[in-house]
Amino acid sequence: MVQVIAATVNLLDSKFLFASLLWGSIGFGYFIYGKKQQSTMPMIGGLVMVAISYLVGSWFWMSLICLALMFAIYWLLKRGY
Repeated sequence: MVQVIAATVNLLDSKFLFASLLWGSIGFGYFIYGKKQQSTMPMIGGLVMVAISYLVGSWFWMSLICLALMFAIYWLLKRGY
């Protein structure tokens, strides 16, 4: 008999809920900022950040990805994109 072990995500974990709320809120802020300034890069980055807060199941990886995305948005805006 083959036994399949699936990794489960505890969606009621306090770390996961806090990280999801934090990065989703920051992403929404980026989106609103990009929309008001008519700048595409923060608007797209904000949408991606909100999507990451829904799609990634680990608070640690969610935080690392969102921090890297924030750095990428900053770097691209400094480069003139």
